[in-house]
Amino acid sequence: MKSASAIIALAGSAAAFSPAPVGRVSTVQSAGQGESVFTTDDGFDPMGLSKMHEIKGAFPNMFPHPQFLEEAEIKHGRMSMLAWTGVWAVESGLHFPGAPVADDWATALPVWAREDPGGFGAILAFIMIAEGESVSWAGDNFRGVSKKVPGDLGFDWMGMTKKLDDKAIQRYKMVEKRNGRAAMIAMASLFAMKSIPHSVPIMDLLGAN
Repeated sequence: MKSASAIIALAGSAAAFSPAPVGRVSTVQSAGQGESVFTTDDGFDPMGLSKMHEIKGAFPNMFPHPQFLEEAEIKHGRMSMLAWTGVWAVESGLHFPGAPVADDWATALPVWAREDPGGFGAILAFIMIAEGESVSWAGDNFRGVSKKVPGDLGFDWMGMTKKLDDKAIQRYKMVEKRNGRAAMIAMASLFAMKSIPHSVPIMDLLGAN
């Protein structure tokens, strides 16, 4: 379908806007273990947004710590990747057996909420739990006192990370960040296309609607 092709093209082109990693690494203390865990930092911050919490004379806790910023980026990148997958599935005509069917991805959410309120409510509850987990249980990451590694949900039931060395883990974390950034740009463009006609010229060229 033309719409699906446009989505794929847009997501691919968005990857060009994600900065290349420069290999800088920082360490964070894991909760309750006292061992260092590596997290990636690509060093791309031309406006110094990650340093705003260090501004002297600002109100206490006025600006978020990098812990909060990294957690938010990873979380919203994952949401956007899931959202892009959902858009692709709807536009490709795929759906779970017995699930409500929408003609267009932009109307899928109200259709689902209307025809399957139980399932819709369950997903909302899951989102609320995930949102609370990301900022609270291991300490206040807005103030930089969290013991949690940003993005780590503790969900590795297959033990995949235990099979990787630090270098491989850093690489996969950077890959996730880059694809999350591409997905956020792609989803913002899709919403703009639906809200403001002709606001994304590439979509017009590809015949998306």
